[in-house]
Amino acid sequence: MGPQTESIESLVLDAVRARVCPGAVWAVGDASGTSAGGAAGLLDPARPDEPMRADTLFDLASLTKIVAVWSVTGTLVESGALELHRPLGSFWPEVAGRPLGAATAHHLLTHTAGLPLRANLRFHYGSDPDEVRAGVLGEPLRHRPGEAVAYTDRAALVLGYLVEHLTGRRLAHLAAARVWNPLGMTETRYGPLTADVVSRCAPTEFDDATGTHLKGTVHDFSTRLLGGACGIAGVFAPRDDLCRFLRHTLSPGRSAFGASWVRRSLRVRTGELRPARGLFWHPDPGTTAARHDVWAHFGFTGTAMWVSPARGRWAVLLTNKLYFTRDGVPVARLRAAFRSLAFA
Repeated sequence: MGPQTESIESLVLDAVRARVCPGAVWAVGDASGTSAGGAAGLLDPARPDEPMRADTLFDLASLTKIVAVWSVTGTLVESGALELHRPLGSFWPEVAGRPLGAATAHHLLTHTAGLPLRANLRFHYGSDPDEVRAGVLGEPLRHRPGEAVAYTDRAALVLGYLVEHLTGRRLAHLAAARVWNPLGMTETRYGPLTADVVSRCAPTEFDDATGTHLKGTVHDFSTRLLGGACGIAGVFAPRDDLCRFLRHTLSPGRSAFGASWVRRSLRVRTGELRPARGLFWHPDPGTTAARHDVWAHFGFTGTAMWVSPARGRWAVLLTNKLYFTRDGVPVARLRAAFRSLAFA
């Protein structure tokens, strides 16, 4: 990386000093491995003698949608167990005859299914997971599938339910068996986490119920309502496991999802609709797929990762910015600057 490495190190350290986040870890690499990486700041500002470490586990938040749901879905598509453009109601009895039955897995992956924008699961359906599932799968759509692009957590939640229906296995098991274990992502996991793992987790938002910052407990409330593991969020992972995952996207083998799934996903699949989306991945803000070919996904807790097949490069930036604030502007600026340097 040369001069870019020094610039990235300076950028991340400045963000820590400006209290964009307590700490951060990052890495950039290609199909052969990691070319540069680093860590800055503190694991927890309440413990000033404990620095952020490269092996810190982060609450990935919506990166769960990529490392669990998108990747598992890819294995099912490539094996022929799931047809992306087949209406869900034609093979999934739970949604047959319901509005969602007219949508397809492709609609879910492109956020064009017309699902409600907010999760608000407890407000609408209560706290029983079975009632939540029934409510989500039976909910009226905002518009006909394919008419508009609108990001919603529910797309990943429904896809998680779908892959469980198709396999008879829980999403956590599927992700570990089909993706994480084959790729050597030995520390990536859904909770509950053991005490020794929790000690290495980056704390996130202050929780009024416990009087302390969440640490090793998933931040997303909908995921907690569903037992800590679903398509929306719930995965914890360290940087190096995500490096293995991203490296695989540039050089897919037979151990997990393959090259056809990556090619299919990292292309604009929403036609003239805006914002442009691939399959769960999207062009990085400020870039276009045709000109830059830098695809991204972000997590609310302060996590982010990018991949560019045309440039043969990937990047990951993990922060626990939620420790300080829910304001997304400072971390968005950090991400944009980081991506510019990582893909210069």
